[in-house]
Amino acid sequence: MFCVFALIFLLVIPGICSQKWHVQYSKMAICALKGSTVQLSGSYKHPDGLTVTEIFWTVNPKRGEAINLLDNPDYTGRVEFFHKENFFFLKLSNVRHEDEGQYCIRIETKVEIEQYLGYPGTELTVTDLRVETPEEAVEGESPVLTCKSSCNLSSTNFSWYRNGESFPESERQNQLILKSVSRGDAGNYSCAVRDLNHLPSPALTLNIRYPPKSVSVSVSGSAVIVSGDSVTLSCSSDSNPPAVNFSWFKENQSSAVGSGQSFSISSFNSSHSGRYYCEAENKYGSQRSASVSLTATDGQNTLLYAAAVGLGAAFICICTIIVALKIIRRKTEDAEVQGDLSKQENKSTSVMDQMNSCNPDPDVCQKKPKEHQTAGDEDDVQYASVYHVRNADKTTVEAESQYGNVSNRRSDDSSVIYSSIGVS
Repeated sequence: MFCVFALIFLLVIPGICSQKWHVQYSKMAICALKGSTVQLSGSYKHPDGLTVTEIFWTVNPKRGEAINLLDNPDYTGRVEFFHKENFFFLKLSNVRHEDEGQYCIRIETKVEIEQYLGYPGTELTVTDLRVETPEEAVEGESPVLTCKSSCNLSSTNFSWYRNGESFPESERQNQLILKSVSRGDAGNYSCAVRDLNHLPSPALTLNIRYPPKSVSVSVSGSAVIVSGDSVTLSCSSDSNPPAVNFSWFKENQSSAVGSGQSFSISSFNSSHSGRYYCEAENKYGSQRSASVSLTATDGQNTLLYAAAVGLGAAFICICTIIVALKIIRRKTEDAEVQGDLSKQENKSTSVMDQMNSCNPDPDVCQKKPKEHQTAGDEDDVQYASVYHVRNADKTTVEAESQYGNVSNRRSDDSSVIYSSIGVS
């Protein structure tokens, strides 16, 4: 009971001991970003002659109760105390919204009645970041995006992101001004404190509204239509919000010929032939498409045209095949001629080698010039028989061969050599 009374006395009438006990905080209020690390500090003095047994930080102390943060299970692993000169620090990491409250320094001494609580302490507020922007932005406008928090953060420098990619900052740090926006500026925007880029705000989607663009017409089937058939035209566009009104026009006509995203003509005939286009519209504007040409043709003429095209294609294929065969045949004949010439050259070379291999002595070997070869001769080489006859009376002896006779005679030698050479 006495301790409780002493604590009440210290809290209610702090001026009585103010000359001896003193705790002063560096900041009485701190705004911290959720997930960040915050540091609190304060200096203290105590009366002379007292020995401090324990000093610690506590949060939201109750009368007669001050729990050391190191012993609080909600702060396990997130709290660190340390001294520097006459200052006593608290380092709190991964700040949560549940951490909001008043943080005080508690000093205890060996004298039971000489305990001190530095109250009031530093008020901690935890905040999130959020992006605020107009509900919609129309193409050509310059919307302003603002990065906001529930309390004033110590840092005034912010980073901006679009679809997760870094975005250049505007002149006003907590605001991003998008000048003359277009469709490309649509996306998810977020912001972050410059020194805490790993803790960005939730992304906010910015929608850019714009009138229809890239309006085009597509035709079901061919643009050349057989009389009596039906044809359907479809109109498409890029717009935000989507176009809701579609009108169809035929060139050289002042009024619309149809409405709706699709336009159909049943039993198409020559009177329907012409150029058609559509116009798409939303609340921000409208745009027309390029024109497409539709032509009605007679069914019989169409069949004749298709048949003519088929015959023409067949004729071209046949001509191509004939030319290819002629080229192949010519190459084959050229190859055969080259082969015959090569054989003749080889045979001629063989004959000349046989003739030149004869004894070079003019008194022993005589050569007969190659006679003209007829078309019916075979590609065989015939060699003459050589007879050596000794004639004392120096009479003429002839050597016969299959193809002709060649007679050589020497009057000054008792031995006469006759030769006959046939070459085909």
